[in-house]
Amino acid sequence: MVTETRIVAVIQARTGSSRLPGKVLRPLGGRPVLGWVVRAAQEAEGVDDVVIATSTAAGDDAVAALGEELGVTVVRGSEDDVLSRFALALEETGADAVVRLTADCPLADPALISSVVSMWRADPSLDYAATILVRTLPRGMDVELASKDALRIADAEAESYHRTHVTSYLYDSKRQFRTMGLVVQPAANDLRVTLDTAEDGEMLDAVVAELGDRAPAWHEVVDLLRTRPDLTRINAGVRQKKMADG
Repeated sequence: MVTETRIVAVIQARTGSSRLPGKVLRPLGGRPVLGWVVRAAQEAEGVDDVVIATSTAAGDDAVAALGEELGVTVVRGSEDDVLSRFALALEETGADAVVRLTADCPLADPALISSVVSMWRADPSLDYAATILVRTLPRGMDVELASKDALRIADAEAESYHRTHVTSYLYDSKRQFRTMGLVVQPAANDLRVTLDTAEDGEMLDAVVAELGDRAPAWHEVVDLLRTRPDLTRINAGVRQKKMADG
């Protein structure tokens, strides 16, 4: 899609994980988890390119190799300073805005990505548009977009955990950024479809067994989980790590 402004989806991915090492390469429904996220980004309307941002650590050679196999650009930078990786992707692609996706969220919905992109295209003066300002979607369906200028400011000024969490400086600092949020009703933020533990993996396997090897709409996932409490029980005991935990 040729547009005046260029939006690039950047997927952060690495094999180092304290709770589930190598999770982004884990098979799910016949393809690696990272492959699910790449596919969702490629299917989203208004996204001009897809980039995987991984680290220069030897353990992430496999992530880079998979990116090349999938035919997407790969940039490599600091393992812990994830924000610097996004800044690198921004400069290397010449993007006007970047969509932040994480490789451990295989059920990313292309329509949600498209909606957040459309919000920014309608008002490019926004610094940040996202689904998480008021969280109403299941954890694991987050979509965030940062403008080129906002991301550069964050990279120049952010410290501590903001560098691990990339966008938090844009909505959780004393600086006043122009932000806009997307919410859905009824809220489904009690649900969890991200991959951080073995239990999460078991639950995602069960969801994919029901919905098939495709990028499902967020409401399909919610409808399934609302009618199948046996599925939500699989990872009901998993607690999300606090932001400062990295």
